[in-house]
Amino acid sequence: MPRREPSGTPATVTLTAAGVPFSQHAYEHDPAARSYGQEAVDALGLPAEQMFKTLLVDTGAGLAVAVVPVAGSLDLKAMATALGVKRVGMADPAAAQRSSGYVLGGISPVGQKRPLPTVIDGSAELFDVVYVSGGRRGFDIGLAPADLVRVTGAVLADIAR
Repeated sequence: MPRREPSGTPATVTLTAAGVPFSQHAYEHDPAARSYGQEAVDALGLPAEQMFKTLLVDTGAGLAVAVVPVAGSLDLKAMATALGVKRVGMADPAAAQRSSGYVLGGISPVGQKRPLPTVIDGSAELFDVVYVSGGRRGFDIGLAPADLVRVTGAVLADIAR
């Protein structure tokens, strides 16, 4: 049985098992940070358009995952359209943590405890590599957008404003 790295997260374990190449980017998380996404952008020196945040929404029939650039915000109407539902709202933070198995500010779209419908903003295709949470605060991973879509079973749609 392969040894799991002490720094491994469900996201890195999932990517490794799927044979997906990815880079790891750790930084010192500041508990006083007002925006986890902006903190990662600042700490890693990456464009906010290339760094993506993971948000969970409630469809009324269950939860779903939205992945949008840190530079923007989630368009709830567009997300509902992408999911084929009437409307969505932001998920309760406690429900998001329970469902994903991750803490707020460290929710990765990869390796969630329960697979959920996932929509990634179409702007991800503009980059060779996008960055998402690696499964804990202060840790991001970089990977090809096509690999992110494949490993999460996501669809691409214009869901960011």
